[in-house]
Amino acid sequence: MLTPLLAVMLAGPAVSQPDATGADCSCLWEGSFSEVAHQTDLVVLAEVQTSKGNAVDLVPERVLQGNFWLDTLRVWMQTKDYCRPPAENFPLGSRWIMALSQIQEIPEDGFDPSTPNQSFGRPYDYTLSSCGGYWLRVNGGTVTGNLVPGMPRFYHQPDMSPVLVDLIAGYLKGTVSTQALAEASRERPEAVNELILDTRSFLRGQADWLPDQDADPPAEAPE
Repeated sequence: MLTPLLAVMLAGPAVSQPDATGADCSCLWEGSFSEVAHQTDLVVLAEVQTSKGNAVDLVPERVLQGNFWLDTLRVWMQTKDYCRPPAENFPLGSRWIMALSQIQEIPEDGFDPSTPNQSFGRPYDYTLSSCGGYWLRVNGGTVTGNLVPGMPRFYHQPDMSPVLVDLIAGYLKGTVSTQALAEASRERPEAVNELILDTRSFLRGQADWLPDQDADPPAEAPE
């Protein structure tokens, strides 16, 4: 079984996103995930199930902050001049940790019956802001994204080491410090990158020596 460290080291690259999502919006940068997540109504690890218009439907895997009991939740993304990321940045089947705000009221111009799939959103659904590090990409049991202070503003896939989801959960519960997150997210030095490549090559080289679980067991020798 792989250790958590080795699992992080061997994790594949995250799906890329536009570098500066929301940089052209009128909002000010509110901070990294560690600075903004506690201020939101719901933090959830979820998979994108469907996408329509400027909304995506998520299937929650794990609620990290707040309360949610339904099987799916709808998150409304960018349209008009709303400071949110585009829905197409979150492809079907991708997994994310999102720090979400619940919609309580709809502005007067927030819904147009002629374009129901492009709107501010519905009451008690959720929105995702692009004015901070409100989302992290999930790859297996690790995350990447604008996680800690000092990462470039509006850049949601900075160069960093993947961080275990359990560390994020611990941070939101108050058992893991921002400093610990920062240490875990430091970009891997070249020596470690070479070790990762060597380890991957080694594991690939063992394929012929590993037993085939589907193969028939060897016949017993006659007595």
